[in-house]
Amino acid sequence: MMNTSVDISYYPLKEEFIPPIKSFIERLHTHEGLVVKTNGMSTQVFGEYFNVMKAITDEIYRSFELPHSVFILKVINADLNHVVNE
Repeated sequence: MMNTSVDISYYPLKEEFIPPIKSFIERLHTHEGLVVKTNGMSTQVFGEYFNVMKAITDEIYRSFELPHSVFILKVINADLNHVVNE
Protein backbone atom coordinates (compact mmCIF):
# COMPACT_ATOMS: atom_id res chain seq x y z
CA MET A 1 0.00 0.00 0.00
CA MET A 2 1.34 3.44 -0.92
CA ASN A 3 0.37 6.46 1.13
CA THR A 4 0.19 9.96 -0.28
CA SER A 5 -0.22 13.56 0.78
CA VAL A 6 -1.98 16.09 -1.41
CA ASP A 7 -1.99 19.84 -0.88
CA ILE A 8 -4.98 21.49 -2.59
CA SER A 9 -5.71 25.14 -3.27
CA TYR A 10 -9.16 25.88 -4.69
CA TYR A 11 -10.05 29.17 -6.34
CA PRO A 12 -13.70 29.55 -7.40
CA LEU A 13 -13.60 32.60 -9.66
CA LYS A 14 -16.75 34.32 -8.48
CA GLU A 15 -17.70 36.95 -5.90
CA GLU A 16 -19.13 34.46 -3.42
CA PHE A 17 -16.07 32.19 -3.27
CA ILE A 18 -16.22 30.98 0.35
CA PRO A 19 -19.34 28.74 0.12
CA PRO A 20 -17.92 26.56 -2.71
CA ILE A 21 -14.63 26.14 -0.83
CA LYS A 22 -16.42 25.14 2.39
CA SER A 23 -18.59 22.70 0.46
CA PHE A 24 -15.54 21.09 -1.19
CA ILE A 25 -13.82 20.63 2.19
CA GLU A 26 -16.98 19.26 3.84
CA ARG A 27 -17.39 16.72 1.03
CA LEU A 28 -13.77 15.56 1.42
CA HIS A 29 -14.48 14.88 5.10
CA THR A 30 -17.21 12.39 4.13
CA HIS A 31 -14.71 9.99 2.52
CA GLU A 32 -13.64 7.22 4.88
CA GLY A 33 -9.99 6.49 5.48
CA LEU A 34 -8.76 10.01 4.73
CA VAL A 35 -7.29 12.63 7.03
CA VAL A 36 -8.31 16.12 5.90
CA LYS A 37 -6.72 19.24 7.41
CA THR A 38 -7.16 22.87 6.45
CA ASN A 39 -5.31 26.10 7.04
CA GLY A 40 -5.64 29.63 5.67
CA MET A 41 -3.94 28.77 2.38
CA SER A 42 -4.89 25.20 1.45
CA THR A 43 -6.37 21.84 2.35
CA GLN A 44 -4.21 18.77 2.91
CA VAL A 45 -5.48 15.25 2.33
CA PHE A 46 -3.58 12.21 3.62
CA GLY A 47 -4.18 8.50 3.14
CA GLU A 48 -3.83 5.53 0.85
CA TYR A 49 -3.00 6.73 -2.67
CA PHE A 50 -5.97 5.30 -4.59
CA ASN A 51 -8.50 6.35 -1.91
CA VAL A 52 -7.13 9.90 -1.81
CA MET A 53 -7.01 10.28 -5.58
CA LYS A 54 -10.53 8.91 -6.08
CA ALA A 55 -11.98 11.22 -3.43
CA ILE A 56 -10.19 14.26 -4.84
CA THR A 57 -11.17 13.40 -8.43
CA ASP A 58 -14.82 12.92 -7.46
CA GLU A 59 -15.01 16.17 -5.50
CA ILE A 60 -13.15 18.26 -8.07
CA TYR A 61 -15.56 16.95 -10.71
CA ARG A 62 -18.51 18.05 -8.54
CA SER A 63 -16.89 21.45 -8.00
CA PHE A 64 -16.43 21.92 -11.74
CA GLU A 65 -20.22 22.21 -11.99
CA LEU A 66 -19.47 25.78 -10.92
CA PRO A 67 -17.97 27.51 -13.97
CA HIS A 68 -14.44 28.86 -13.76
CA SER A 69 -13.12 26.84 -10.84
CA VAL A 70 -9.34 26.54 -10.51
CA PHE A 71 -7.53 23.84 -8.50
CA ILE A 72 -3.81 23.65 -7.78
CA LEU A 73 -2.54 20.31 -6.43
CA LYS A 74 0.77 19.19 -5.01
CA VAL A 75 1.01 15.40 -4.73
CA ILE A 76 3.69 13.74 -2.61
CA ASN A 77 4.39 10.00 -2.53
CA ALA A 78 4.59 9.88 1.26
CA ASP A 79 2.22 10.43 4.16
CA LEU A 80 3.39 13.74 5.63
CA ASN A 81 0.55 13.94 8.14
CA HIS A 82 2.93 13.62 11.09
CA VAL A 83 5.13 16.44 9.73
CA VAL A 84 2.12 18.78 9.39
CA ASN A 85 1.19 18.17 13.04
CA GLU A 86 4.62 19.21 14.36
